Amino acid sequence: MKKITLLLMAAALCLFTNKANANDGVYFARGNQLVPIHETDIAVAKEVLTISLCDDGFARVDVLYEFLNRGKAKTVDMGFEAIKPYNTTDEMSPDATHPYIYDFTVTMNDEPMAYTNAIVNPGMLDTPFTGPDDDTPEEFVQYAYAYCFKAHFKEGINTVHHTYRYRMSYGVGRTFEVPYWLMPAMRWANHQIDDFTLRIKAENTAKHFCLADSLFKDSQFRIVEGQGKIRMNNFGWNEEFIEIVLRNGTAEWHCMNFRPTADMYIMSADARMSFDKKYKIGSFYDRSDKYYLDWLDRKPDMEIVRNLPYANRGYVFKKKKLRKFFNSMWWYMPDSNYVPSTKDFTPREWRLIAGEKSRL
Repeated sequence: MKKITLLLMAAALCLFTNKANANDGVYFARGNQLVPIHETDIAVAKEVLTISLCDDGFARVDVLYEFLNRGKAKTVDMGFEAIKPYNTTDEMSPDATHPYIYDFTVTMNDEPMAYTNAIVNPGMLDTPFTGPDDDTPEEFVQYAYAYCFKAHFKEGINTVHHTYRYRMSYGVGRTFEVPYWLMPAMRWANHQIDDFTLRIKAENTAKHFCLADSLFKDSQFRIVEGQGKIRMNNFGWNEEFIEIVLRNGTAEWHCMNFRPTADMYIMSADARMSFDKKYKIGSFYDRSDKYYLDWLDRKPDMEIVRNLPYANRGYVFKKKKLRKFFNSMWWYMPDSNYVPSTKDFTPREWRLIAGEKSRL
């Protein structure tokens, strides 16, 4: 599986961004070009989008669609779009395969589908991609890679299932970011997703993240598996965010007649809270190697540092100092059944336990 990677230089933060902007659109062929269009007979009846946040720097995506064909059986060109890498040394792939997407699979009506690759104009209806001209540097040319297949729609309900994974964004002040395109769904006949479910999972780990509230005002997130918390927070910004912490759990958002007005970004909570004056070491914690302790704290309390991995797993502290400190951390979810163990500690956490200050 290839990773979808954008590299952004964000001011002095040197932010590395692995954008995975994706969803399914419909096209028609113009010569050897695929051009996004609006489909008039086939509607998105249902979408179940599951995004699993992992400690290895990757996110796994599983998306299941139900399309309703109100007309006669027909074949359309259908494709999964992934925006080009940004600010990298990668040139346009000669075989139109995205240089960073891995293990892409697609099935339709339970049958594995063969797919081809194409370069398309992202989100531009009725506009073929003409390629860069001689005077335009390639980094300024907008295009997307599409994983395309001939979709044979029978009358009534049809299912399409994608799976893939990609490396998440990371950088100083941001441990991970997961973007996802929602807008291509608006090209289908109903200009909405009739029944939409988003599931964000932290399997065998814990994750602390936030999403912009503007997309999710029609319903509320809820914890449906494992342990978790949800609250609203503006982190001192003008915009409110949904803040979620999960431990081996799943947060779910469900909405009928969903008409997204923007695309989605799942951001590690440090991406916002690290600019808050109240931010202190331990306010955010992640098990992955991309996580760095508060780089503004020049003299961290090493006893707290060494106990972060245990707190993240729910250890109930007996020492008053540690109990008071971690109870003040919103992400902390004490678990009286947790038996201290190091068997699932990551290499990063072993370095924290060892108190390697230079590697914090």
